[in-house]
This record gives sequence, structure tokens and C-alpha cells, in this order.
Amino acid sequence: MKEKLFLTPQEILEREFKIDARGYRMKEVDEFLDMVIRDYTEFLQTIKKLEHDKVNLFEDNKKLQAEYRALKMQLQTSDDSQGVSSSNLDLLKRISKLEKIVYGRE
Repeated sequence: MKEKLFLTPQEILEREFKIDARGYRMKEVDEFLDMVIRDYTEFLQTIKKLEHDKVNLFEDNKKLQAEYRALKMQLQTSDDSQGVSSSNLDLLKRISKLEKIVYGRE
């Protein structure tokens, strides 16, 4: 962040200008620079807050991705076990039919 900014609020505050015979009114310049400092300070605070929020969102995103992967694996495992259970049920039904045919119990 520091590499992108040319001035800090403190540097703006401490800036000295040479006074010329036809220079600006010092009071107007000071008032304007005070407004610039307030805005600059507000922008810096906003940037810090947004960077903090960004870090939190990345952490939340990682947690949600991990939870998603775990739930997806759990669902696949559940589907696989249901597939085995239904296969076993089908086999038991076929065995039952064969027993009825072989032993004549209907």
C-alpha cells in the first residue's frame, strides 16, 4: 500500500511553501490542506478496513471450500454405500426367487 501513495497526512500537514510577493493567501491554503488531510486520513482508514475485510473473506472462503469438499465426499460415500445396499437387496431378491423355483415354495 505504501508504494502506491506519494504523501501521508503528516507530510501534507508539515509541508512548507515559499512565500512569493504575489503568493496565495496562507489561510485559504491551510484550510484547503486541512480538508485534504481529513480526506486522506479517511481514505487510509477505509483502505485498511477493506484490506482487513478482504483477509477475513479469503479465510471464510477457504473454510467454506473445505466444508464443501468434505460434504461432497460424504455425499459420494453415502451414494456408494446406498448403491451397495441396493445391489445387496437386488441379490437377495434374486436368491429368494431362485429358492422358490428350486424348492418349489411359492
